[in-house]
This record gives sequence, structure tokens and C-alpha cells, in this order.
Amino acid sequence: MDHGLIAIGAGLAIALAAFGAALGIGLASGKALEASARQPEIAGKIQAMLMTAIIFMEATAIYALVVSLLLIFAF
Repeated sequence: MDHGLIAIGAGLAIALAAFGAALGIGLASGKALEASARQPEIAGKIQAMLMTAIIFMEATAIYALVVSLLLIFAF
């Protein structure tokens, strides 16, 4: 296979995953701040749910990094 195309595919995979994770984290953080401002008494629950969501979003970016590294070094 052509190593140039594999490198482009790996770069696109990690770039799109990083963009999606950053966009998701930004939107989730904004909504969490808005919810905390509206109902300050449940800010602790909102923070816990936000941290769980951020962990899952970052996990998808890490999976894309693993796939990119596999594309680069396995082929």
C-alpha cells in the first residue's frame, strides 16, 4: 500500500476525532455552566455528570489516536 495515503488517513482520523471531542466538550461544558447557573443547588450532580461525559468524549479521541498509530505502524 502507499504509505502516503496511510499517513493522510491517519492524520484525518485523529484530526476529526480531536475536533469532535473538543466540540463536544465545549458544548457540554457550556450547557453544564448554564444548568448550574439556573439551579445552583444541583451543581454537584451536574459536575459529576459532566466529568463522566468528558471522560467518554476523550476516550473516543484516544481510540482515534490508537487507530491512527495502528494505521501508521501496522501497514
